[in-house]
Amino acid sequence: MTYFLGIDAGGSNCRARLIDAAGATIGEGRSGTANARIGIDALYETLKDTADQAVAQAGLSASQRAQIRAGMGIAGITRPGVREALGALDFGFASVAYATDAQIANLGAHGGEDGAILIIGTGSAAQLRVHGEDFTIGGYGFPISDEGSGAALGLSAMRHALRALDGRTRRTPLSAAVTERFNHDTAQAIAWMDQATPRDYGAFAPLVMDYAEADDAIARSIVEDAAAHIERFIETIFERGATRCTLVGGLAPRMKPWLRSRTVERLSDPLGDSLDGALRLAGYRGPA
Repeated sequence: MTYFLGIDAGGSNCRARLIDAAGATIGEGRSGTANARIGIDALYETLKDTADQAVAQAGLSASQRAQIRAGMGIAGITRPGVREALGALDFGFASVAYATDAQIANLGAHGGEDGAILIIGTGSAAQLRVHGEDFTIGGYGFPISDEGSGAALGLSAMRHALRALDGRTRRTPLSAAVTERFNHDTAQAIAWMDQATPRDYGAFAPLVMDYAEADDAIARSIVEDAAAHIERFIETIFERGATRCTLVGGLAPRMKPWLRSRTVERLSDPLGDSLDGALRLAGYRGPA
């Protein structure tokens, strides 16, 4: 019997799902950060640990392990030399196919067929498959890219808050809530910005959404601007030939109500998740 293992290795955690030929889940695993930036040795240990958990839960023998076909979607796999290094690793499986974490999310969302996902989380980027060809739009990194993302919302909130402290723009409940975290002290805010990461800026996104939904004028303008970027993203996705588009990512549910109804009508619900996509990458095509 052939078994299929799907792994979704991202910046936050690493998840695995092991199924039999009939599609039944027989094992799962979960570990920590698995972005390729942690180094190939640490990445291998995380991937192997996550896979081992699923194999152990399924109670497979060593010979059965050798019948596993694996698909792994890994954040940061496009970094120079990573694919080559991964190709030299041995997990004891029959085969291992690699892709980016965005590619497996797209495969899962559209059942392995053509389509696109627009990821709206800390960052933003689109992953497309058109006529079987995979490519991305955006995702060049914050602050150059990531329009409409959590990090972009946080950056806009910081800009407004600092201008409000200067008196260059009027204060609003949002600006007060942001500057309160720095004791309303510009110097403390600047010191924080010197070290801030996209995730740090993204931590302000829920606050921006809360105040926008409470009708704070500045928060609304920030979110409306982000929604306009997202709508242009979606238009471009269809212009590039995608037949379906799905919104994914932690910020997607809160941004969706800010999009125009005609835009929302063009969106499709996901058919599956990233692990479903990883299993398709492994070669699973459904029960025989």
